[in-house]
Amino acid sequence: MIEIILVFIIGICIGSFLNVIIYRIPREKNIAFPPSSCPKCNNRLKPWHNIPLLSWFFLKGKCAYCKEKISLRYPLIEFLTGLLAVLVYTKFHHIDLFFIINFAIFATLLALSVIDLDYKAVPDSLNLLALTLAFFSSPDILENLKNALILMGGMSLIRFYISYLIKREAMGEGDIIVAGTMGAMLGTKLAVIAVFIASLIAIFPSLYNRIKNSDLELPFIPFLALGTFITWYFDDFFLNLWSRLYG
Repeated sequence: MIEIILVFIIGICIGSFLNVIIYRIPREKNIAFPPSSCPKCNNRLKPWHNIPLLSWFFLKGKCAYCKEKISLRYPLIEFLTGLLAVLVYTKFHHIDLFFIINFAIFATLLALSVIDLDYKAVPDSLNLLALTLAFFSSPDILENLKNALILMGGMSLIRFYISYLIKREAMGEGDIIVAGTMGAMLGTKLAVIAVFIASLIAIFPSLYNRIKNSDLELPFIPFLALGTFITWYFDDFFLNLWSRLYG
């Protein structure tokens, strides 16, 4: 229990850093300098203003200086990152190099998901970081690399055909890089299942987005990331299901 609490605390601290990444990288700002400040009044935040989860509640969701509202998304991302760390830990049951790598991949995918929701585009730096880490997500590095290439090639092929048929871009290049991450982490069978799960989850948000906002474009990376995590976490179940269906 103590280890789980420690992992959660480490996770929310990393979630606080993810908030910095999510805000600064799309704006092409340095993620380390200058120190955090209020985007409204530009006052530097004190260390006690940056305590993960707690500071938002202590400050009642407002800047300590100008009282500008602080988005609920900040503590939410911190909490989700902490929860993510705990779930990855329960999968490995111990902290080792592969725990760190897999957690780092999913934390990066979380950041990419939020950026994609905001901008409908993702930075290649983060996307390629997740892909590179995925090559080392298990000891079989060459197999991971091969599976990444297969998934990226398959997604590229689908992209070309669908884009030609519907006369517009079917998916972004960022989605293809994420597909490579999925292939490296999951293998080809589980990656196909993950894409299917992502597509199922995306159906209703896509319909809502089309009807409510008349927008044909829905960021797909958040759904790919969620489908990847679900499939990775329950990999034994999905592999058994695949065996029963296809032998």
